[in-house]
Amino acid sequence: MSEAEKNKNNPLHGVKLKDILEALVKNYGFKELANRIDIRCFMFDPTINSSLKFLRKTPWARTKVEDLYLNMIDEESKN
Repeated sequence: MSEAEKNKNNPLHGVKLKDILEALVKNYGFKELANRIDIRCFMFDPTINSSLKFLRKTPWARTKVEDLYLNMIDEESKN
C-alpha cells in the first residue's frame, strides 16, 4: 500500500500543526480554547509559538487539539 493510499482518508494529512492552531485561535480565541481543552499553555500568557512548542512535545495534548479542529471543520461543513 502506497503512502498516498494510507493517508487518503486522513483529514489531517498535509495540514500543519501551526495551521490547525491558528484556525482554532481565529475561530475560538485562546480563552475559549482553554475552556474547551484544559491545557496551561492556553490559559496563562498564551501565544501561538509557546503553544506549538508544548503541543509538539506532548502527544496527548496534540491529539485533543487535533480532535477539536476536526470537530470544528465538521461543524463548518454542516452549515
